[in-house]
Amino acid sequence: MVIAHPPCTYLTVSGNKHFSEEKFGAKALGRYMDRIDGIKFFMEFTCCNAKRVAIENPIGIMSSVYRKPDQIIQPWQFGHGETKATCLWLTNLPPLIPTDIVEGREQRVFKMPPSPERSKLRSKTYSGIASAMSIQWGTLKE
Repeated sequence: MVIAHPPCTYLTVSGNKHFSEEKFGAKALGRYMDRIDGIKFFMEFTCCNAKRVAIENPIGIMSSVYRKPDQIIQPWQFGHGETKATCLWLTNLPPLIPTDIVEGREQRVFKMPPSPERSKLRSKTYSGIASAMSIQWGTLKE
């Protein structure tokens, strides 16, 4: 089984603003090429030689370049009081079943102020989601 978390820097909808030629000029072309590389890397997981594959990424360009995700999950479905839509493209895996739906949902990740640690913190996989993947998918039989 492969559970892939390809970098989302150039694939997310929130990053689209960085591809404006009017605003960024020649830098936009470089970012566009980075996006192409990101798409290629993502697509490598779609044809890897594994029986089961899950590819995780935020809402972004892959929904139109590749296909719609099989499932969109939120941290609040797995014990974390936050919102952060996360897409899952699944091959031979069932959708995740929510394990702990919580109230008090907040857009903490989206509202993070700029900092050197921001991208690392924004890309972190929530432990409740990782645990659900492990328990629900790790016990699958042939």
